[in-house]
Amino acid sequence: MLRTLLALLLLLSFSRAELIRVYAAADLQYALKEIASMYEKQHPEDKVEIIFGSSGKGYAQIRQGAPYHIFFSADVEYVDRLYKEGYIITKPKPYAIGRLVVWVRKDSGLDPSSFPQVLFDPRVKKIAIANWEHAPYGRAAKEVLENYGVFEKVRGKLVLGENVSQTASFVYSGAADVGFIPLSLALSSELQKVGKYWLVPEDKHKRIEQAYGITKAGEGNKAVFRFYEFVSSPQARKVFIKYGFVLPGETK
Repeated sequence: MLRTLLALLLLLSFSRAELIRVYAAADLQYALKEIASMYEKQHPEDKVEIIFGSSGKGYAQIRQGAPYHIFFSADVEYVDRLYKEGYIITKPKPYAIGRLVVWVRKDSGLDPSSFPQVLFDPRVKKIAIANWEHAPYGRAAKEVLENYGVFEKVRGKLVLGENVSQTASFVYSGAADVGFIPLSLALSSELQKVGKYWLVPEDKHKRIEQAYGITKAGEGNKAVFRFYEFVSSPQARKVFIKYGFVLPGETK
């Protein structure tokens, strides 16, 4: 009898669990999963469901009615537009200034710090970059190549990823020899084991200001606001900083 009662109570708690649907830029793949896990341990009554992709696609999907509750963008402009258009109900809240790196596998024998010369190494046949049409880090990478005066020279080697996660997988798998990826992915244990990177100077591309906000679909949802606030808590900020997501005034 007691066992049956406990089972019913457990079932009831799951049925009342609040689902928080999040769309997040692919550079948050490791950091936000870790933060969501921490949050769920503190709030077992809530469940955070995250879809990762390019910020531009997230922006488009939300405008088309996708029922996401919170949008984390790698470009504050997307959040700002949605806020002005009424799709997001909270003012854009910064969570990081993104950093771009040039990443290679350790077994490639390539030296990313010799940029841009490394791009012309005979061993470099393919260069992975996120699609700059809808991926902020792709736009930044394109700017870097243009600022170094090599974009047209290497254009034929470029392989476009749908988002930075796919871009990283191209180089990780050996399908590309060099890749432009976020520092946050390069700092993951998975990529640190097999690769090395060079941090691109911040003045070589437009500042990557990243922000988030609650959408119209999340309005009035207490669980959504709980997670929204948790993301800016000291313990969540420690995770962000661990992956290189630093705000002005913070140090890694």
